[in-house]
Amino acid sequence: MVNYRRVIITGGCYFFTLTLKNRRLKLLTEQIDLLRDSFHYALSRYPCHIQAISVMPDHIHLLVQLPNDTTYFPKLIQSIKSRFSLLFHQRIDKHLRFIWQSRYWEHCIRNEQDWLMHVNYIHRNPYKHHLVKCVKDWPYSSFHQYVQRGILTDSWQGEELDGYFGE
Repeated sequence: MVNYRRVIITGGCYFFTLTLKNRRLKLLTEQIDLLRDSFHYALSRYPCHIQAISVMPDHIHLLVQLPNDTTYFPKLIQSIKSRFSLLFHQRIDKHLRFIWQSRYWEHCIRNEQDWLMHVNYIHRNPYKHHLVKCVKDWPYSSFHQYVQRGILTDSWQGEELDGYFGE
């Protein structure tokens, strides 16, 4: 078995991709209220700042800034995934097991350019997957907050980015 080592930096900024085991399911958008509850629960236990997020039908991309004195992102991710699974089993389907892929993609943000590239990737992801014709049309994204704060315009579409983002 591979001994995977994560880069864990106190107060670090991280990009994550969490993916459903069955990529044909659309649980994350169909059960968005359960997912929101899972995030609220996890963030109450492991506070951090979500700087960008896009919830796709079968995966989530998020950019998280940890507090200066913490390194607990594995517990945060585990908490989100396990809470969603628990709520799903309790309220929707007792028989669907192993909702999530066992691992997740994580990347430690290195600098401002790396951060900007990942924020843009997150916001452009629904467009990349042909779920919408315009980035602004995807409801499950922090893109709308960036527009409200004047950081991006409503017509922003971003550009195709090279690189691997955990999909």
